Amino acid sequence: IQTNIFFFLFQAGSDGESIGNCPFSQRLFMILWLKGVVFNVTTVDLKRKPADLQNLAPGTHPPFITFNGEVKTDVNKIEEFLEDVLCPPKYSKLGARHPESNTAGMDIFAKFSAFIKNSKPDANEGLERGLLKTLQKLDEYLCSPLPDEIDHNSMEEVKASTRSFLDGEEMTLADCNLLPKLHIIEETFLQHYFGGFEIPKDMMGIWRYLNNAYKREEFTNTCPSDKEIEIAYADVAKRLVK
Repeated sequence: IQTNIFFFLFQAGSDGESIGNCPFSQRLFMILWLKGVVFNVTTVDLKRKPADLQNLAPGTHPPFITFNGEVKTDVNKIEEFLEDVLCPPKYSKLGARHPESNTAGMDIFAKFSAFIKNSKPDANEGLERGLLKTLQKLDEYLCSPLPDEIDHNSMEEVKASTRSFLDGEEMTLADCNLLPKLHIIEETFLQHYFGGFEIPKDMMGIWRYLNNAYKREEFTNTCPSDKEIEIAYADVAKRLVK
């Protein structure tokens, strides 16, 4: 495979050039970075979308990937495609070994969206509880030892996991999907607009997970700036402070 035939179209930020707030774009950006493939990133200003882009994928928004002249727009299918095409021996597989890792935290962003978009004050408490419940479920998964962390020949019981990421010590596709969403939830939006709301400190599994993620350039260098996330949610923020 000639890696220079990959082109990645990413949603641009407020200045029309920098990386915008798009967890789906970041997901693919992380996958390509982890694979070690050479690719070109082009940010697309959705306010001034070029005519040739509209012809390329009419009616859709980035992220897109082009490969040998073929345009791919569905994020899940792009992920599957990258795993199939960028494969061993040159590129490592990024799929999780444990199926449960792929579904851990999968409903967190939906609960978050319901919470922040709610226009009925009486429902806030229940929606916040729902978000915290899903975070607690993720924390429990991260704290529970995976089968390969347990030595069945040892007399000592492994009670808590110490792994860095969802599926072990290395990032997988599952992390590429979840981490961009957690970044939006914890590191910027909720603290900025909800009076210091944050993931409870006693959720040690999630905090270990986030702290390990922020040590990896594949994650930190693909994150949008805090400013871009705030701009993306500006309309929601105006409603919240009324």
